[in-house]
Amino acid sequence: MKTMSSINRNMANLRRIIRMAVLATGALLPLNSMSSLDERKLSFYHTHTQKTLEVTYAVGGVYVEPALDEINNFLADFRTGDVKVMDPELLDIMHDVRTSLGGKGTFEIISAYRSPETNQMLRDAGRGVAKKSQHLLGKAIDIRLRNVASSDLRDAALRMKRGGVGYYAKSNFVHIDTGRVRRW
Repeated sequence: MKTMSSINRNMANLRRIIRMAVLATGALLPLNSMSSLDERKLSFYHTHTQKTLEVTYAVGGVYVEPALDEINNFLADFRTGDVKVMDPELLDIMHDVRTSLGGKGTFEIISAYRSPETNQMLRDAGRGVAKKSQHLLGKAIDIRLRNVASSDLRDAALRMKRGGVGYYAKSNFVHIDTGRVRRW
């Protein structure tokens, strides 16, 4: 598992490579604006494991593979330890929703990837879990955003019109997925 310092070194190297590529192609981009490359960062707190993760997962429109691997491990099924490749578009939706709400909060993870065994266990317990849940595909996440009302998080996700959005007021969380646009 990569440490935060090695990921930060990798990010610095990636920025340097992008700068060199821009200069080599003769692009007319001032060097001082290279520091404002689109860096997509997310902060997570897992409510079941109490683990945290802060990571830059994309730079300049390019996904950072080591960061995605770290996210996949962080969002693994906490009951079984099974890991699934999470849909990067889900991360983009989360980033864009957070940006629309001020851009600073930490996402509290209620549920991300679910193994078939976990999904069936939750269905058997009568938790209202879909048989073909997007969680099984690594395309869904149940979240809160610290210091943001869940209803505001829901509204921001709905405005994006980029997938499914479910609102669970009693449990105080929002489901976001990359499936077809729908709401519940």
